[in-house]
Amino acid sequence: MSSSASTSTALRVFVLENHADTLAFYRLYLREGGHTVAEARTLQEAVVKLSADAPYDVLISDLGLPDGSGLELPDRLRSRGAPVPRFAIAISGYGTSADAAKSRAAGYRYHLVKPFEVEALDTLLKEAHRELASR
Repeated sequence: MSSSASTSTALRVFVLENHADTLAFYRLYLREGGHTVAEARTLQEAVVKLSADAPYDVLISDLGLPDGSGLELPDRLRSRGAPVPRFAIAISGYGTSADAAKSRAAGYRYHLVKPFEVEALDTLLKEAHRELASR
């Protein structure tokens, strides 16, 4: 497994994914790319961790969760006074323009449709790095 993300500077990435194997993949792939990874498997766990920890550069969130929708996460964070990562990526099996619009309206910057090629994720991580580095 070779990540083109490894050519970029490390980002702090938070992953919200309830499927254990998919979460393990993200963890391994992102760490191999040199990124720091924190994770949660439920919406509530993500709210608690994201509210308590220092801000993250990137949020990768599945939308279908056992205790709610990932679409709720940005509002729940804002209601606690916690920052929503600027590079918030919604991951969903639904890919209509209406689905992507719902993700953007909820506070996600991007909407990736499952299954997606890891190059699509790498592109977003590189964009995040470039934008954060130019500040």
